[in-house]
Amino acid sequence: MGTIKFISGNPRFLSEMISKGAVEILMNLIKKMNENTTKCGPCLPNSGHLLVQITATLRNLVDSSLARSKFLSVSALPQLCTVMEQYMGDKDICTNIARIFSKLTSYRDCCAALANYSRCYALFLNLLNKYEEKQDLVIRIVFILGNLTAKHNQAREHFSKEKGSIQTLLSLFQTFYCLDLHSQRRGCARAKQPTAQRPPSEAEDVLIKLTRVLANVAIHPRVGPALAANRQVVSLLLTTLEYKSLDDCEELVINATATINNLSFYQVKNSIIQDKKLYIAELLLKLLVSNNMDGILEAVHVFGNLSQDHDICDFIVQNNVHKFMIALLDSKHQDICFSACGVLLNLTVDKDKRVILKEGGGIKKLVDCLRDFGPTDWQLACLVCKTLWNFSENITNASSCFGDEDTNTLLALLPSFLDEELALDGSSDQDLKNYHKLHWETEFKPVAQQLLNRIQSHHTYMEPLPIHSF
Repeated sequence: MGTIKFISGNPRFLSEMISKGAVEILMNLIKKMNENTTKCGPCLPNSGHLLVQITATLRNLVDSSLARSKFLSVSALPQLCTVMEQYMGDKDICTNIARIFSKLTSYRDCCAALANYSRCYALFLNLLNKYEEKQDLVIRIVFILGNLTAKHNQAREHFSKEKGSIQTLLSLFQTFYCLDLHSQRRGCARAKQPTAQRPPSEAEDVLIKLTRVLANVAIHPRVGPALAANRQVVSLLLTTLEYKSLDDCEELVINATATINNLSFYQVKNSIIQDKKLYIAELLLKLLVSNNMDGILEAVHVFGNLSQDHDICDFIVQNNVHKFMIALLDSKHQDICFSACGVLLNLTVDKDKRVILKEGGGIKKLVDCLRDFGPTDWQLACLVCKTLWNFSENITNASSCFGDEDTNTLLALLPSFLDEELALDGSSDQDLKNYHKLHWETEFKPVAQQLLNRIQSHHTYMEPLPIHSF
């Protein structure tokens, strides 16, 4: 078995080994060992050592795309989970299998197969609790959980229902946060490198993957509100933003902000996010003024949720954040424009704040977004129209409200966008076309038609005559 493992480490032999049935043979051996162990405990004195060799070989084979379908066809994933359950005390076996799962769950079909095996969640939690300070195993298990919860709502629910699941994550977070803080204070040799080039430390890497799991499970409508009301969860996330900058560890800061964004979506009475909203807004300012587009986008996402609150709207105007949102409409980045427009829409709910759209060419930038992104993103187009609708509530004359140029642009754009044949003629993919039609009909069309009617009813088409000399 040691020889086979050695050969499998050479990429040149992988295809031949797989074609000769290596995956099927090894998994059949594992299946028989599992059955024997279930019946009478480990029968062979060296069964653990043998499984180390077998799982190491499978770990090498899984690098080949040819092997992945083989793993699925022989139902390898449940069998490997059983090995972990039976040999939980053998760190080498567990690490090898964790490495196999880390690679397999990066692919949708394999990820779905493991996500559907409900016993895996309790198994992974037991491993995390047993090997809490073993970074190499912990990071792989947390990475696997991140993959499972990223793609499957059922996985989010299964994981969160396991006893002590969230507390296990928080315990790990606290452990590796303390390790990272201690390392940071000591000023280890790694920190002498230019920060832009420094890869994440081992502790940071665990924290990155932990925040990813928290962000993913927060998407579930039952789990998210509970996490938003969990003081320890919110405290650890805010602490991360306090002591880490984008230059220190970009991915950790972005993941922590993304988690806060997911939690801020839930407008629940006992939300700690809502209690800390003004402090969160202050922390986000440093992301907004960074040169990191991913950091800016996540910060704007959070402001999009928080700006439904009147106090946050006041904060935005007092700190000139609205000017930044207006400037972001020029980014030509669809996601950023969508989020920035969402913030501006929330601001225009307050009549006293509508005048801010006059600053920095806000109206023109909104109209440009409508023109540039409308045909490909009817939800964004809807946000633009809603913002302009709020802004023009007390309209008396369209040109004095929007300006001559933007009024004429809207009078040209809106009728064409409201023409179904013209608006939905952009895609040959039927599913995509149906998706666009749904958002066009239910979101964009009603508000766009109202806005067009308002502009037309307050617009004069009379033109001044030129002055002729006698």
